[in-house]
Amino acid sequence: MIPWVELDAAEMPDGGGRLRLMQRGHEYSIMAGPIELMNSRLSGSEEALATLAAERLAGRPSPRILIGGLGMGFTLRAALAAFPQSQIVVCELVPAVVEWAKGPLAPLHAGALTDPRVTIAVADVATRINPQINPWDAILLDVDNGPEGLTRRANDALYDLPGLARAKAALTPGGLFSVWSSAPNAEFTRRMNRSGFSKVEEIAARARGKRGGARHVIWIGTR
Repeated sequence: MIPWVELDAAEMPDGGGRLRLMQRGHEYSIMAGPIELMNSRLSGSEEALATLAAERLAGRPSPRILIGGLGMGFTLRAALAAFPQSQIVVCELVPAVVEWAKGPLAPLHAGALTDPRVTIAVADVATRINPQINPWDAILLDVDNGPEGLTRRANDALYDLPGLARAKAALTPGGLFSVWSSAPNAEFTRRMNRSGFSKVEEIAARARGKRGGARHVIWIGTR
């Protein structure tokens, strides 16, 4: 078997630990300690984060989309395909992840970073979930392995009740707040239902899309 090789590593802000970019043949992985955050062979549920939102926002002429987490670009690429007239802002906290996207992972991103509809911000996505700025039609979060601060404890504030209230207030009427997770989380489901969204959905999404794979979860709250 071809061994994994570490191509690069970076420290996350606020003592969040170390991210490693790994390669094995044509396969790439981004690891946080022993936990695999993403793999280039598994894109189905990350793509669904965008396509499920697009199905629910069909007909909006020029939606403003906020994506939390660049990763390997699967959600961004799916959003560009699903929202052809969109304005998309991607917030990525770790500068090295953006550099990896321009370097060894560039074939995965397939030019998405230079698409004129896209703005890449090296920033905490929480700074853009702000009711005082222009509202978003969709906020799509894939910054942890689920609705808790895995990569940094400060991310817990994205998923608690005050954080959900901020997200709801930062949406247009009928706008969507969506969170990707590697596994179910009953407490977060209850929190979403208590948060004041007019509709909350918990949707199963497969890691390999139509080809199956692990069962992931996507929550969608509609303002």
